[in-house]
Amino acid sequence: MFSKKPEQTFPGAAPRPVASGNSTFSVLGADVTIRGDVAASADLHVDGNVIGDISCAAIVQGVNSRIEGAVAAENARLAGVVIGTIRARELVILKTARIDGDVHYDALTIEQGAQVNGRFAPNSGTGQSDETDGSGHLALAG
Repeated sequence: MFSKKPEQTFPGAAPRPVASGNSTFSVLGADVTIRGDVAASADLHVDGNVIGDISCAAIVQGVNSRIEGAVAAENARLAGVVIGTIRARELVILKTARIDGDVHYDALTIEQGAQVNGRFAPNSGTGQSDETDGSGHLALAG
């Protein structure tokens, strides 16, 4: 009668890191501009503008968002403008993304239409399994 329902899962959804507090993600709305570095222990959704470096567990960037600084995350899904270096274990660059900077990754997906002005390089020595040869993975989405 009062039993706990099993947690609903969605196909293809990766487990999310849990923050030490009650919230598992933070949102920077479209009307927000932050000047300075942003650090989050959990997920971050950015729809506004950040002028500074971002470090978080996972980041989702909105289409109209702009980041001017380095981005470091375990998982990143980018759809807006990024001017700076990107480092992520799993990186998805959507077709609306415009990136000006170097990209470091373990697994990379780029949608057709995305624009990247910079160098691509696999992460060196961290986060790679024994099965990889250090070349990283590149998947082009249509």
